[in-house]
Formats: sequence, C-alpha cells, structure tokens
Amino acid sequence: MSETTKNSLESSLRQLKCHFTWNLLEGENSLDEFEDRVCNKTEFRSSGFKATMYNLLAYIQHHRGQNEAALEYLRQAEELIQREHADQAEIRSLVTWGNYAWVYYHMGRLSEAEAYVDKVKHVCKKFSSPYRIESPEIDCEEGWSRLKCGRKHTERAKVCFEKCLEKNPKNPEFTSGLAISSYRLDKWPSPQNPIDALRQAIQLNPDSPDNQYVKVLLALKLQKMNQEGEGQRLVEEAVQKAPHATNVLRIASMLYRKQNDLDKAIELLKRALEYMPNNAYLHYHIGASYRAKIHEYQNMGENGRYGEREEIQELIEQAVSYLKRADELNGNLPHVCSYLACLCAQAGQYEEAEYYFQKEFSKELMPVDKQVLHLRYGNFQWFQMKCEDKAIHHFMEGVKINQQTKEKEKMKNKLQRIAQTRLSKNRADPETLHLLAFLEELNGERQPADETSERDLDSGSLGPSASSAEE
Repeated sequence: MSETTKNSLESSLRQLKCHFTWNLLEGENSLDEFEDRVCNKTEFRSSGFKATMYNLLAYIQHHRGQNEAALEYLRQAEELIQREHADQAEIRSLVTWGNYAWVYYHMGRLSEAEAYVDKVKHVCKKFSSPYRIESPEIDCEEGWSRLKCGRKHTERAKVCFEKCLEKNPKNPEFTSGLAISSYRLDKWPSPQNPIDALRQAIQLNPDSPDNQYVKVLLALKLQKMNQEGEGQRLVEEAVQKAPHATNVLRIASMLYRKQNDLDKAIELLKRALEYMPNNAYLHYHIGASYRAKIHEYQNMGENGRYGEREEIQELIEQAVSYLKRADELNGNLPHVCSYLACLCAQAGQYEEAEYYFQKEFSKELMPVDKQVLHLRYGNFQWFQMKCEDKAIHHFMEGVKINQQTKEKEKMKNKLQRIAQTRLSKNRADPETLHLLAFLEELNGERQPADETSERDLDSGSLGPSASSAEE
C-alpha cells in the first residue's frame, strides 16, 4: 500500500463512529481499573446488551495488545447483531465494522482494514454520507457504551440518548437509556430529577426485562423521597419478573439494606452471586452486610450471653469469608482490608488484623480514607495491643491530614484524653507536654469525647470496641 493510500486510510478511520474514535480511555489511570468497571462494577441491562459488551471487550483486548482476542469478540458481536437485529443489521453493525477496521489497521493488516472501511462507506453512501451517518442506533450504542465506562462518561451518554429521542421520542430503549443516565447524574455533577424519565421508561415498556432495572432505580429514588410504599411495590414486582437478573438483584438489595432489612439484602446478593460467582463487588457487599449485622447486634447491646456471643462469632466468620474473597478477586477495592483488619481484631486474631492494616496502608488512599485508617489502626493499637505510643502516633498522623471530618474530631478527643490521663500521673512528662502543645497548635474546637463502648472489647472479647466499631 502506497504512502498516499495509507494516509487516505488513516483519514477515513478517524471519521468512523466507533470505540476507537470515542476515546473511551481518555483520562483513565489504569486499564485494569477500566476493565474491572466495565466487566464487574457497572451493570444496568439484563438482555439485549451482549453486542455492546463484545465491542467493549474487543476495545479493551486491543489495548492489552491481544488483537486476535479482540477480533474474536468482534466476530461474536457481528454474529449476534445478525441474529437479533436482522432487519437493522447493516446500521447496527457500523460500530463493529469500525472497530474491525481500527484493529486490523493497528495489526498492520491494511488491506483488511480498508475492506471494513469500505463496508462502512457502502452503507453510509445510502444516506449521502461518506463514512458516518447521524443514526439514533449508533448514538444509542455510544450511549450504552459510555454508561458502561463509568461516571465521567455519563453526561455524554445522556446527550447521546437525548439525540436518539429527538428522532424517535417513544422508543423504549432510548427512553430507558435517558432515564438511567438521568438517575446517575442525580447528584453528580449537578442535581437533576430523574423521576419523570424513569416513570416514562417504565410506562413505555413495563414488562421488558431491561425495565425491571429501571423500576428498582425508581424505587430507590422514591425511598429517598419517603415514598417507600410505592418503592417497595416496584422492587417486589421487579424481582418477581426478573428473578435471575443480577442487576435487578443488586440494586434491590440496596433498598433492603437502606431499610435495615439486612437478611433480605444478603439473600438477594447471594442469588446474584449464583450467576456471577467471581464478582468481587458481590462478595464485598455480602461481607459488608454481615458486618452491618454485627454492628446492629452491638448497638443493641446483645453480646453478653453465650448464645449471642456465639452468633456474633458466626457473623464475623461470614463477613471475613466474603470480604477475603472480594480482596482475592480485586485487591484494589476500597475499605476491604480495613474492614477485615477490624473484624479480625474483634475476633482476637491480632496478627491477621495487623496484616490487613498494613496492606491497607500500602495502598494509594484518598486523604479522607487515610484519616479513617489512622483512626482505626490507632484504636487497634490502643485497645487491643495496649500500645499507647503507637496509638498516639497514628491519631496525630490522622489529625495532621487537612480534612475536617468526624474522624478527625474523634482523634483529637482521644489525644486530649490520653494527655489528661498522663498528666494526672506526671504533670512534667515531656511527651505529654509535647502532645498538649501539638493539640494547642491545631486551634480547633474540641468536641466532647465519645465514651461509648470504647473499652468493652478487651484482648479477644467479642463485644464492641473502638477498633471493631470503627469509632
């Protein structure tokens, strides 16, 4: 192929509408995190979405240098489109053909790349356009792809679905896409009200498997607006009509979790886990729900009698089991190691607690998360390990972080209490005087110390503690 022809091919490729020209990886720090988000975290459709997913997987595999695997995913996408959208196969294949062209181009197989560019050109010429057409089906494909890619793509996804609805305002798929985008944008970056969009999507196609997911989103919104009756009805209906849809089960579990019905939340998450046994987020949420049940017992003070202590021990074992599996599947999930450390400390497994605390410290944490970790580890050193000096060090490190949080106030209060106790024994102790000078430099208003249950868990006890309750 001559240089002129190659330059012409490159120009044609840049005009295609496909994943390679949508720049889906722009601003991403890690391909691993991007793939995890696409494959495991972001879920919103239970059917009719496989071709979109295959195209995304092809795009990811190309960026991993696995172009043959990318081509295989594109073949699966193409076959699926031919089978499920025979009446629109050409238009719905344009994105896939564009991806084919780009993959072949990067492989140096320029004649094959050119062949797919020509296929796109042949279809587009029917609409008086050389390489791209304004088609709601293509905008819809871009919208779903961007929604799968996470929060930073949501505004652009919403624009895609709005363009689709300008051409076909009663299309159920386009309406569902707009509703889900609006829901995701409810709090970020600017508040929006997705209620009307969600209701319209449900009304257009109430029995669609995809719209059962929209129902549970609406239920969550209604719950926040204290309209729990309608929300409960919608969730029960969605779970009944889509009993195997993992996206429905996951979101429905959130509603029950917010209602403090932790047993029902765990039940739904375990049902979802049957279909996605290696999904780290499901393991994480099940473990977190068991952890919440432990806190529920502690807050009720039900930990003194033998039977209740035995039940708390069983809950700790369940929580630890699921959280460990989540950590094995995805070592980058936030808070998992911190939760595990506190649960192990509560069970008297101090070496394992130390391991998970150090594992969490080794991660790149946001300032607020680092502050919480210093509080939890300081509590562990103070109450379980009886090492007041290490506790002081971590409380001071946490307080130094420039974030005004309740955790910061708790650490200031703890440092003040330690200083007062030490002063009562030796008013000239230099370390205590240094600590007091440090506290004075903070120039912050000190809140009353939280005395609740901070010494109830002593070396291996199964009652509440500062470390286990993260206070």
